[in-house]
Amino acid sequence: MNIILFGPPGAGKGTQAKYLVKKLNGYQISTGDILREEIKKDTDIGKKIINHMNEGKFVSDEIVNSLLKNHVFDPIKKEKLIFDGYPRSITQAKNLDALLIDSKQKINHIFFLNVNKETIVKRIKKRKILEKRSDDDLDTILKRYDTYIETTKPVLDFYSKNSNFHEIDGAMEIDQITSKIETFLNV
Repeated sequence: MNIILFGPPGAGKGTQAKYLVKKLNGYQISTGDILREEIKKDTDIGKKIINHMNEGKFVSDEIVNSLLKNHVFDPIKKEKLIFDGYPRSITQAKNLDALLIDSKQKINHIFFLNVNKETIVKRIKKRKILEKRSDDDLDTILKRYDTYIETTKPVLDFYSKNSNFHEIDGAMEIDQITSKIETFLNV
């Protein structure tokens, strides 16, 4: 089963992805984690990524798509992909569709965790203390939230027409969100 989780920064995608990985014996494909790994390796791509992130911008589709391709075509991960925060643009959505067709896979469920800005701010402040993530500067997150709203509206429109699209109130407690997701999985 392949699943897409999307929503603004701080919506709880990572938390739900980790749960789904355990529940479905899947593989979390977090663009954030993939990008942070490139930064950690201090590659040329990693240096470009850090510049984008520090400015509150999304990393270019070209970079993200190229890093993602290896995961989609990994035979061990086939039909076990939990996409956490990807796709974020129409270009990425179309790229994912093409990669899935080429690898003879499909998306079974799309979960949109819908959360307002005030809830995001509270969560990010808490996450910064607990996880000490370098990309959790409040000003940067607010820029990323605004960019997210602007760039993912077309993605929301793109996916919301699908019968496997599910919008979930991301302001609920973690276990309530998890329960809601489970109602759609039938596993």
